[in-house]
Amino acid sequence: MKSLSEIDTTSKRASKAVGFSWGEAEEIGKSIRLLELFGFQGIKNLNHYYNLKINQKFENLSLIKANNISKNNYYCPITLGINFLDQIRSLEKYKQIKFNKVAFPLLMLSFLSRSSEIIGKKINVRFDDAEFLLNLNVNIASNLLNNDCPINADNFEVNIIDNKDNFSEEDWKSLYKISEQTFVEETDSSKQGAAGAGLTDND
Repeated sequence: MKSLSEIDTTSKRASKAVGFSWGEAEEIGKSIRLLELFGFQGIKNLNHYYNLKINQKFENLSLIKANNISKNNYYCPITLGINFLDQIRSLEKYKQIKFNKVAFPLLMLSFLSRSSEIIGKKINVRFDDAEFLLNLNVNIASNLLNNDCPINADNFEVNIIDNKDNFSEEDWKSLYKISEQTFVEETDSSKQGAAGAGLTDND
């Protein structure tokens, strides 16, 4: 079994070999390592993409907006992912970002996962019949975990989820009331043993 370090290094070197800068290659290595760590087919998709990249043209997008439409080729998932990560602070305000054509969409996921950590919010990603929930770069939940990911996505949708409790106020109050059973009533003895110098000072 290949180590995560080997996956990172080989992905980085292959990325440099196909024309990415060393800085971009570093980011790609981290992202493929992350995909494999979370159980997704990062190496398989990157290998397939780089073999196609030799003869096929892909679109680059520098400035990302709420709605992004390529009239010709599919967007490069690497360039798109890196730029999304770089621009996440300004993209957060949109709440929803759409792309009409993304090649090898799985390769973009790890950049979005890292973006989720930066803003401290979950990100929901949908394309075709696939759905992913990115949890602050801690894990990626998906209905596609054990299946092959589509090579192309014609409707790629990113939703930034505002933080909120996953429970009702009623459930919280009920649980809190149960927790009160552990509270100890304050006595003279407990007051003397509380924080502070008390009756004895060793200084």
